[in-house]
Amino acid sequence: MAPFFPHVTGTFRIEEAPAFRRFTMSIVEMAVITGVLLRLGRAVVLTVGPNENLLFFGGAVAAGLIWICGMATLHLGNFTLTRWIWRAPTFVILEAIAESVTSLVLIALGREAVGSARATFADWPAITASTFLWRLIAVLAYSAVLAGVVQLVRYALVKHDRREQTLDAVQHER
Repeated sequence: MAPFFPHVTGTFRIEEAPAFRRFTMSIVEMAVITGVLLRLGRAVVLTVGPNENLLFFGGAVAAGLIWICGMATLHLGNFTLTRWIWRAPTFVILEAIAESVTSLVLIALGREAVGSARATFADWPAITASTFLWRLIAVLAYSAVLAGVVQLVRYALVKHDRREQTLDAVQHER
């Protein structure tokens, strides 16, 4: 892996990011893939899975949370914490839009479940509002905790490397 901060600026080389890195840097692509796959996975779980098994249901919810938080981490990890302030909410909004559109398509195909019944077009606004609310709460809370952990680790690394003067200079600038 190429060093991002070389000691001599003359050693910078322009490198094309690998395909996966370019994909993770695109907020639209990451959010759309996350939303579509999350809604399709939900449809499969609610249609095929054993509805009365709480362990299965809990595992499906946990897998969905891991999926959305993992995809948010893959995207946000490419940027500085100050850019997370607008990227995390934008990711959630785009993800929820993609999920809502996928839900609309599933309703048209008769495959979207609401409880044990099939959803109708009249159910779509409530499904969309619920999707936006829960995704916003989950991803923003996760992003805030992740940002705290990142700052803690950075602080610990600065202390470990005995670069307190760097830490003092940064705090003095603020």
